[in-house]
Amino acid sequence: MKRLLAIELQKIWKNRASRILTISYFVILSFIALIASVKLEIGYFKLHFAEMGIFNFPFIWHFNTYIAALLKFFLAIVIVSMMANEYSYGTLKQNLIDGMSKQEFVLSKFLTVILFAFTSTLFVFAMSLVLGYSFSSYTELGIVFSDLEYLLAYFVKLVGFFSFCLFLGVLIKRSAFAIGFLFVWFLIEKISFGYLKYEVFNKSPKVDDFYAYMPLESISNLIVEPFTRLNVIKNIQTAVGESNVKDYSIHFSSILIVLAWTAIFIFLSYKIIKKRDL
Repeated sequence: MKRLLAIELQKIWKNRASRILTISYFVILSFIALIASVKLEIGYFKLHFAEMGIFNFPFIWHFNTYIAALLKFFLAIVIVSMMANEYSYGTLKQNLIDGMSKQEFVLSKFLTVILFAFTSTLFVFAMSLVLGYSFSSYTELGIVFSDLEYLLAYFVKLVGFFSFCLFLGVLIKRSAFAIGFLFVWFLIEKISFGYLKYEVFNKSPKVDDFYAYMPLESISNLIVEPFTRLNVIKNIQTAVGESNVKDYSIHFSSILIVLAWTAIFIFLSYKIIKKRDL
């Protein structure tokens, strides 16, 4: 397994575009820390994000994993390009000639997906600890290390999404078309969801239940937006007469759905590689 992973990492590092995107991803990820320095003053209106409690333990685990997940498209491009380059440069055929089996080839790609997801999760964990201990009002160990399930959800979210990207790269062969298809699929899910929920079934929760099993929607549902958990937002909602009953917790069933899709994407990738004339 180390040999397979080393081969993939060497390919990525030798590709200038993939190397730049990977480095840029982690650099931009660290920019979350800059949110703490944002201060807006417009007349009597003052906004300081750090003072709003976004870096308080344990809320920071929810906030940082949600924000970091928005940046996953940087690595998605790397994953798709990683697969597309195999066809463009003929390295896939060369690997098979050199004795690598098709099963090992797909495994090497999946190991890379897991490594990217794990490294990103570890990075977010370390950054959250630093920001939390710098700005949080609560630093008791019991509070600091509660809600760590958001990190698990973040890891599963990345693995599921990157596996989908890997599958598209295997299926379509061209990175630009694969990224385009990813965007089209995203629009299909969102538009069809909105149409069915608000035009056909009159806001029925059954539509939410059905779409919770769709690929991108299930991945998105792992970590719900954290902003309405903030006291300042709750106070505004109370002032305008709105009630917030959103469930922010991580559900084991949601994790299982994404893991099931991950298994499907990797299995289909293997089947395509196995049957395709390379």
